[in-house]
Amino acid sequence: MAGLLTVLLNWRSAEMTLRAADAALAALDGIAGALVIVDNDSGDGSFEAMRAEVRKRGWDQGPQAVRVLQSGHNGGFGAGNNFGIRAGMPDGSAPDFVYILNSDAFPEGDAIRALLQHLQAHPATGFAGSFIYGDDGTPHRTAFRFPSIASEFEGQIRFGPISRLLNRWIVAQPVPQTTGRVDWLAGASLMMRRAVLDQIGLFDEQFFLYFEETDLCRRAAQAGWPTDYVVESRVMHIGSVSTGMREWSRIPQFWLDSRLHYFAKNHGAAYAAAATLALIAGGVLWRARLLFQRKDRGDPPLYLTDLTRHALRAALNPICGKPAAFAKSPRSTRG
Repeated sequence: MAGLLTVLLNWRSAEMTLRAADAALAALDGIAGALVIVDNDSGDGSFEAMRAEVRKRGWDQGPQAVRVLQSGHNGGFGAGNNFGIRAGMPDGSAPDFVYILNSDAFPEGDAIRALLQHLQAHPATGFAGSFIYGDDGTPHRTAFRFPSIASEFEGQIRFGPISRLLNRWIVAQPVPQTTGRVDWLAGASLMMRRAVLDQIGLFDEQFFLYFEETDLCRRAAQAGWPTDYVVESRVMHIGSVSTGMREWSRIPQFWLDSRLHYFAKNHGAAYAAAATLALIAGGVLWRARLLFQRKDRGDPPLYLTDLTRHALRAALNPICGKPAAFAKSPRSTRG
């Protein structure tokens, strides 16, 4: 059995996940494949409730053969999706394509088919992602460039002339109006060619949350497999339009860990240090402007302090395992 494997990751949001599964099944009508719901060790009865509901609705006997699996460990967004991908199809075979969908994302009727047809029509493309919009109809920015030293500085200084000068390095791009090539896409609705995953590997599980799609798309691009944004694939996402940073009371440890790991892994320790210094410099200049201008700070409280302390700890202890904060993080999905 080959075809498309759809992976839905749940963490303490069983009702929402089942809604997403229902929308996905409607969009998967006529597409050969299977759907697996992975409970990321919720510990709140989600696994049992979803498994019972799937049987009650007859989804386990349907054309998509829905399964509910327990990961047994909350290893994060990448680890949870990897668990579902490794599970493969119900008969043990490997799928031709893998589609990951957030538990709070709802594809329109032809959204999944549009991604599949795009990859089938463009055999040189590795990944394809959807146009994402909120429940109020607002388009979400989900198409990005790879982060760099220049982008870290530009993102913090928030100064028009500097942004124009560094325009080619700005990470968050305007919402594309046509289907085309991007560096990387958010993983709320992302389809991947299995042959690419066989070549480059799955998500790096050292990322608990954030930067895992960035890293995966970068590895694919380096192997000659680009990523495309497909405007014909429309998915409604209840999650935040941005990364949610404005709502954080403090910057989470797992975000700091993921950011540093991304730069160090892909560019080396010296580049990671330079990127952090560029971010701090931009942040200091921005805060200097705030002494004279009444503007929203735009960052969680003590953002630069927490980031600086994190960078110093990493510099003093470069050989370390996965931080304990990963295991204690409250969420492992993007909702």
